[in-house]
Amino acid sequence: MKKLLAPAILVLALAALAGCGSSKSDSRGATTTASAASCTPAKMQTQSKGTLTIATDKPAYPPYFEDDEPANGEGFESAVGFAIGKQLGYKPAQVKWTVEPFDSSYAPGPKNFDFDVNEISITPVREKAVDFSAPYYKANQAVVALKSSAAAKATSLADLVDTKIGVQINTTSLSAVEDEIEPGSRPEVFNNSGDVVTALKNGQVEAVVVDLPTALYLTAAQVTTATVVGQFGGATGEEWGALLSKGSSLTGCVSQAIEELESSGEIEKITQRWMSQAAGAPELH
Repeated sequence: MKKLLAPAILVLALAALAGCGSSKSDSRGATTTASAASCTPAKMQTQSKGTLTIATDKPAYPPYFEDDEPANGEGFESAVGFAIGKQLGYKPAQVKWTVEPFDSSYAPGPKNFDFDVNEISITPVREKAVDFSAPYYKANQAVVALKSSAAAKATSLADLVDTKIGVQINTTSLSAVEDEIEPGSRPEVFNNSGDVVTALKNGQVEAVVVDLPTALYLTAAQVTTATVVGQFGGATGEEWGALLSKGSSLTGCVSQAIEELESSGEIEKITQRWMSQAAGAPELH
């Protein structure tokens, strides 16, 4: 999924991702291995020697980033980026942030960053063009509807078949709408997250589908006339991973760093501070 907006005001506890060790066979069948001795600033073949370059989109929204400034260490993915850097031996001053549009991040070809954190869901199609690290977050999809619409009263995905749904282009949310809700008419597709919010606010659509953390803020601060109808996406939801160029020599090191952060509980601490799971959002089947 791609993000809309969400702040730290909605922080609730979330269980951390499980994982440990320096070798991982994940749900996609990929195996990542790295030698601890090779995963150091002196040995890693980064874009700039001795510097770790991390990319994300702009604007960079809460709760993933705060004040549109990834370099301040505030926000879930800013904190994750710096934590990965620290685990690999980079001091905060050695971490550089750069802008990479969401749609461009998983396009084939060389990259001008070492890895990208931008709520990028790990999918088989994207894995054909880029590498992904071990996942650092799992999230369900969520349906947000105007309180005045029939969709707000839905108790199942089948109840949403006749709903006019809005979603951002090239996201897993769009795939979830098409594959799991299977609406009777094509969903309204928008170029960016801001347009999705505007469409819902103006009644251009009755409901939108976004990731669960985004849904919480959307209803609390952006469109207060809307409500979280429920969440869906199976038992595990979607996984977000750090994105790297295809065949990157850094993939194993970044995955190893994330696994070590999971094992130490650091990912859980970061998640508890910045993200929320919306335990009260009912499951839609």
